[in-house]
Amino acid sequence: MKSSSESYKNAGVDITAGYKAVELMKSHIMKTATSGVMSGIGGFGGMFSLREFSSYKEPVLVSGTDGVGTKLKLAFLLNKHDTIGIDCVAMCVNDIICCGAKPLFFLDYLAVGKNIPEKAAEIVSGIADGCVQSECALIGGETAEMPGFYGEGEYDLAGFAVGIVEKEKVIDNTKVIAGDVVIALPSSGVHSNGFSLVRKVFDIEKCDLSSPIPSLNTTLGEALLSPTKIYVKPLLTLFDKITVKAVSHITGGGFYENLPRSIPKGFGVKINKSDIKIHSIFSLIQKTGNIPERDMFNTFNMGVGMAVTVSRNDADEAISILKENGEEAYILGEIVKSDNGVLICEK
Repeated sequence: MKSSSESYKNAGVDITAGYKAVELMKSHIMKTATSGVMSGIGGFGGMFSLREFSSYKEPVLVSGTDGVGTKLKLAFLLNKHDTIGIDCVAMCVNDIICCGAKPLFFLDYLAVGKNIPEKAAEIVSGIADGCVQSECALIGGETAEMPGFYGEGEYDLAGFAVGIVEKEKVIDNTKVIAGDVVIALPSSGVHSNGFSLVRKVFDIEKCDLSSPIPSLNTTLGEALLSPTKIYVKPLLTLFDKITVKAVSHITGGGFYENLPRSIPKGFGVKINKSDIKIHSIFSLIQKTGNIPERDMFNTFNMGVGMAVTVSRNDADEAISILKENGEEAYILGEIVKSDNGVLICEK
């Protein structure tokens, strides 16, 4: 007998819709399968074999978890749900890659006001795309229908990723010295943080998100919803070829919070402001909201999604490798002796 409950349905939870959603998700999930996947969808836990990593002397598992935040409001307003899952994966895998870890698998948690199977599958299609981009498997997840907690058209999305790295290859900040070079990997836009401020600046519930913005070469809505870039493949290639001393994912807190996380105490990052290739969306945000420059750099990525620290002798080769792998990398600044963390200077 197929599971069903009219009483639960009358309370706002349709478990049969959940079954349909899972069926619609399966094709998306299958495209993320890697050799380590041991379980199908529907079990109580996702299983992953580490057999292919048996050559590791001291394997270290690295995990990261995050959500998409209030960027979801843009997806609701635009009724576009097929890229928001990329953001969820990106926020997790971009964190664990900072330790040098190769992502292995991902699990998501989707909480909805009303389970519309087609919408849930659309969201998961984006999660699957993010997993394919980062070469990790989507081995499980949970969809919770929560009427009265979320509105019918609303949902929340979070997840976590697990990766692996050889202990002796863990990237920490112990080798960073003054004179090292910090390389920028450009962002695709706002990524997935700072949207409470973005929403306030543009008053997004009332503004015309479909109007073209010449400076952005697209509409405001499309620019803001642009998914977070995933840096896994180019960085793993870089790790294989040169010594990377530190990696910083520029997320919430912008330059001032994230760059210091990847360097030792007593050191700072000196950056000439004119060297920063600021994404045009941030110029629009700053101008529209009349936001002080210090606040911009303390909230947004400003066009720098990742920052990689290498020896000055390796900088040219690192940039060349990154460009060969699709990243328009450039020198952002240098490591200096300082207790100030980040120094953004006028030339």
